[in-house]
This record gives sequence, C-alpha cells and structure tokens, in this order.
Amino acid sequence: MKATQFEFRFRLLIILLIYTLGFWAPWTWTQGRYAPPATTAWLALSTTLARWGWLRLDQATLVVTGLAILFGFAGAVLRVWGTAFLGASIVHAGPMLAGNVMAAGPYRYVRNPLYLGSWFLGLSIAILMPPSGALVFAVLLALFYFRLILGEEGFLAGQIGEAYVEYRRQVPRLVPSLRPRIVGSAARPQWPMSLLAEFFPVSYPLCLAVLAWRYEPLLLIRCLVICFGLSLVLRAFLPKKQAAAA
Repeated sequence: MKATQFEFRFRLLIILLIYTLGFWAPWTWTQGRYAPPATTAWLALSTTLARWGWLRLDQATLVVTGLAILFGFAGAVLRVWGTAFLGASIVHAGPMLAGNVMAAGPYRYVRNPLYLGSWFLGLSIAILMPPSGALVFAVLLALFYFRLILGEEGFLAGQIGEAYVEYRRQVPRLVPSLRPRIVGSAARPQWPMSLLAEFFPVSYPLCLAVLAWRYEPLLLIRCLVICFGLSLVLRAFLPKKQAAAA
C-alpha cells in the first residue's frame, strides 16, 4: 500500500494524470470518441439536491458553489501554512527527505496538512468535471495521497527513529486536532516563499470565488490551466537548496 520512491519522485506527473482522467472520463465517450461532457458535477450535485427536495435549484447551486469555494480556500490555507514552516525546497523536492521532526505551525495539529490541503483543493476543482469523472478522480486522488503518506511515514520512522514514532503517536494523520498535540518548536515561517511556491492553490480559489457566480465551467477551466501554468513558471524562482527537515 505504501508508495515507492519512484511514485514519490514523479508524484506531480501522476497527480496530473489523475486530474486528466477526471476531466476526460473516457468511459463516457460515445463510440470510442471524445465528446464534451453533457453536464458537470457542479450542475449534477445542484440538481440532485433540488430533486430530493432539500433545496430549490437556485439555493442548491449556491450551496454547491459555496462549498467548492470553501474547500478551495481551506486547501490554500493548509498548503501555504504547511509550506511556510516546512520550506518550499522540501515540499517540492523530488526525493524523500528526513531531518528533525517538524513541530511547528499546522504540524502540531495534523501530520499531513499538505496532502489534506491538496485533496480539499482537488474537491473544489472536481465540480468542473463530468459527474462520474469527479467521483473517480476524488477516490483515486485520495488513494494516491494515502499511498504517499504511508510511504513517507515509513521512510521518516526509519530515518529519524523514536522521535518521529512518538510524534506519530501524538498527532493525528489526517483529521486535524482542535488543539495543539505537541509543544511547538522555534521554527520561523517563510511566508513570502511559501506564497510563491503555492501560487496555484492560492490563485485558483481566488478565481473561483470571483468567477464562479457566472456559472461558466469552461471559463473556470481556462482559469485553472492559466493558474497552473503560471505556477510552473514561478517554480523557477524557488530555492534549489534541499535543507533536511521532516
């Protein structure tokens, strides 16, 4: 169940493939040919809530849109907060790295704020996918992140030893605690570099919050692609030094 070093090194490419699968949903193609989806998870969820009689269609659409924006910003906060303390060069490094136990920022409440934030962000993007594509995407993304988490935890336990094992016993893996579970360290957050490194998780929810009320999925998909493309360009300005941390 644990991810291999190969999966970890090429995790961005694998995640992109999962996103592509969700948007294309090839099992919905007619006669083996791609056709634009007839609907999106956005509309399907809103319609389902209205059909069940829970809300009117306009109310259901507002609820689904609001939740997507909320998930997007929750993901952005977790990603920026986690990267600020762990360090951009560590977060975006190819190989797994280990040093001292990170006991500051969000890592006092949950062991994997970055993966949790990425999954929340994925949920906010999934509303633009075909309904079945969004479901497959959310499940595959969760499974892959869980594999990465298990791989990292095994690696860190082997490299750091008892200090990490004790940290793992006290801090929950994915469901954040309402209070700090460990005493904080003196680590200083690097907010400017974190915002640069996490440009995509920050910029896309902002686009969603501004443009979602036009209810044009294609416009948001274009915004998604632009935000991701700019984030790749900005990565060139990230520090290359891979300081050891955990």
